[in-house]
Amino acid sequence: MERRRLLQLGAAGLLTAAFPVRAGTSPQLTPLRLLPSELFRITVCLRPFRANGPRIEAEKRGRKTIVHNYGHGGSGWSLSWGAAEEVVRLALPLKASKVAVIGAGAIGLTTALTAQRAGMAVTIYAKERYPFVRSGGATGSWTPDSRIALESAAPPGFAESWERMARRSWTMHNAFVGLPGAPVEWMDKYRTRTAMDPALIPADLPPDPGCVYLADRLGDIVPHSRALAREAHPFNAEEVYCKPDMSFNIAAYAHQLEQDFLTAGGRFVPAAFETPDDVARLKERVVFNCTGYGAKALWGDASIVPVRGQIAWLPPQEGAHYGFLYKGIMVMARRDGIVVQQVGPHDGLGWNDANEAPDYDHARLTIAQLGDVYR
Repeated sequence: MERRRLLQLGAAGLLTAAFPVRAGTSPQLTPLRLLPSELFRITVCLRPFRANGPRIEAEKRGRKTIVHNYGHGGSGWSLSWGAAEEVVRLALPLKASKVAVIGAGAIGLTTALTAQRAGMAVTIYAKERYPFVRSGGATGSWTPDSRIALESAAPPGFAESWERMARRSWTMHNAFVGLPGAPVEWMDKYRTRTAMDPALIPADLPPDPGCVYLADRLGDIVPHSRALAREAHPFNAEEVYCKPDMSFNIAAYAHQLEQDFLTAGGRFVPAAFETPDDVARLKERVVFNCTGYGAKALWGDASIVPVRGQIAWLPPQEGAHYGFLYKGIMVMARRDGIVVQQVGPHDGLGWNDANEAPDYDHARLTIAQLGDVYR
């Protein structure tokens, strides 16, 4: 009953045919205080999914060139730097010294920074900035192939372009490890083979859409899982695997990216875009469109499917720094809080659900399911 992507914890980590896993030990883990009464907020993120993958292309509209960079599903943060590299490369032949970026989420910030590195003067136009952007509600896990495309619709060469973006992003994310505030860091993730409670499975759960999974292409750079002996972990499960994983403390990471952008001479300008005509009024002739789910309305892109994800937040706990999957529920002890999210039995969870209203009853029920996670 556990979703394939989290069962794998990164398919690249489970190349057991070539690298058999062995029982090992784990450091002493501080048990997390998982109490529904300590729920202090809920964030809802609409992942912008496109069946054939992200839209990364340049489009001529009148006197402007719109360079699109949106539709990354659940892989926005993870693929952000690689996608930015792709779209900036498309813009280089235009020789624009000043460019605009619309959208100030993960994709917008990394696109702006990449354009600055290429010598462009960049202004970000956005209605909202962190923490009010949709990508601010992400779990903070390195998931470069989470709902990134459908097996039935991914175009020829998609795997190769995805791998190029993923490897570029991996390198860039690692460059933030060790910085003050820990914007990016490594965290041990534990996978337990435990059955999901049927009470958490929606009665109207859509079928599994059949998403592409490509993480095995990164097996040479992503750490592998190891099986843990029963006495080497505190979890109420017979079979447990551990894998070091890259994680984002999004509060610190978003602030770091914004500060880097401003330090390099960038500008933020508050602006709302309702139609392409609003974009046409910008003075820059090259515009990077990084509007995520907002592109559905702004550009009339009917190919975007919302995939709803809800996170329940508990206060951070001193000395707790790990994550686990238990009964189909993912928990991560981040520096900015403990995130609790239902993973679901497959990728149909949240499919085509554009409801951004928090569900507090479901959040409390999800946290309550974790009451027996420790022995």
